[in-house]
Amino acid sequence: MKETEIDGLKQTTFIGDEMEKKIAIVEKLNINPHLKHNKELSNLNDGYSPSRELKRVASIPILALQIWAEEETGDNNWFRLPKETQTKILKKKLNSNEYQYFKTAPGNI
Repeated sequence: MKETEIDGLKQTTFIGDEMEKKIAIVEKLNINPHLKHNKELSNLNDGYSPSRELKRVASIPILALQIWAEEETGDNNWFRLPKETQTKILKKKLNSNEYQYFKTAPGNI
């Protein structure tokens, strides 16, 4: 059995093996529109609100957060991670040149 669902920019494929009673889930995400939007925001202004109380920092697809969580902790559930661990991962990733395109304003985290 193989079934594919397309929801906006995300494609999820379910692959089942009825003989072994196993299922695999493959997720693909087209992040090009996301990165284009981030670039537009990054070039818009310095990211601060008019009152300068808030700053826009980054926009990261959920799939990227899941991958980062898996890499750093062995658990891909980003939302189950403690806040301190999430903050540590975000600082590490967003301050590196490799993931600069997720940032929506200049500066380090």
